[in-house]
Amino acid sequence: MRCQLLLLVGLMASAPAWAKKVDLDYQVRLLPASGQAEVRLTLADGSAVRSLDFDLGKAGAYSGFQADGQWQLQGQRGVWQPAAGKTSLSYRVQLDQKLGSGAYSSRITLHWALFMGDQLVPPARLDQQDGTELVARLAFDLPDGWKSIETSWPRVGKDKFRIDNVSRLFDRPTGWMLAGDLGSRRARLGDTEVTVAAPVGQGMRRMDSLTLLTFVWPQLQAVFPRNPPKLLLVGARDGMWRGAMAAQGSLYLHSARPMVSENGSSPLLREVVQLFAQIRGRDGNDWLVESLTDYYASELLRRSGGVSDDRYLAWQARLSKQGAKVTRLKADRATPAQVARGVMLLQALDKEIRIHTQAKRSLDDVVRGLMRLPSVSTEDFVQISENVLGRRSEVLQSKALR
Repeated sequence: MRCQLLLLVGLMASAPAWAKKVDLDYQVRLLPASGQAEVRLTLADGSAVRSLDFDLGKAGAYSGFQADGQWQLQGQRGVWQPAAGKTSLSYRVQLDQKLGSGAYSSRITLHWALFMGDQLVPPARLDQQDGTELVARLAFDLPDGWKSIETSWPRVGKDKFRIDNVSRLFDRPTGWMLAGDLGSRRARLGDTEVTVAAPVGQGMRRMDSLTLLTFVWPQLQAVFPRNPPKLLLVGARDGMWRGAMAAQGSLYLHSARPMVSENGSSPLLREVVQLFAQIRGRDGNDWLVESLTDYYASELLRRSGGVSDDRYLAWQARLSKQGAKVTRLKADRATPAQVARGVMLLQALDKEIRIHTQAKRSLDDVVRGLMRLPSVSTEDFVQISENVLGRRSEVLQSKALR
């Protein structure tokens, strides 16, 4: 009986290997003249999927749908029921997207395109046959004269990538993508292939960015023990949003932004910390995520020797002044003053932990505990901190946390 149970457990553990693998190919043709891309989804066997229910978002982003099988538009949703056999769904997506300020959050010009892979295929609820596994690949048809395409996904051929996200049932392209006449710099940092790319003539300081990442990488991995296979940093200048933002395995940084600003903050390191930490707040705890991000963006630079002690003290003094009047940290969206107050609290907590554990533990241990949770609250933060400390925290009795 025991042998039979062991055999059953072994068979269940290996069940995924039995899954019927069905190819799902995304073919993308970039259309600079219209500011769009043409996308075609092709299933090698449509009978493996009962339906794909897409969230199409705001009106006008997706248009011109043509489908094998049945296609139904229902408000902001579109439902595709594929035909049997090899079957396809095609449509156009608007890549040119402007913010309220008039700057582009994504853009396609005659010479380059910078956009989010999330735009190409809208999020969808997948209803597939049991025992089926979709194997997704993404391929691009580039305009004449465009030399290359960069994504954060593994390359499996010329302008072709494998899309495999273990946290999702429906694999779709995500993260920043860049195509055109590009200049790139590459390095292997730890176990990660890092690429910094931008269109030629857009003023991106590729080597500066790569040097800064190389400089802080050992300290980054010591705090956030992640080893992504690939990291892509992209940027451009003309008409683009003057900010920075992390996405799936990738970062965007406007090419005019400094690596380290006059006040000691680093837009690049801030997004790198967010990408590696992947800590998400809930129940009005945006302050915790933003404060941890700001704290470590500067702390990693200090630990790497990139900031002198006097500059670090000046930064602390500025934060103390900025957050002095804050009496409550919880908010759906933290203000700069609340973030500054949160950073000061984190600094005090780190000092308290180091003192009471004879420097054997620190805030780093708290962060690694938070990283294991799908989302965090102030209560989670306090509990993990006091577990690390081994006693009640005096710092965390602050009225600002109540």
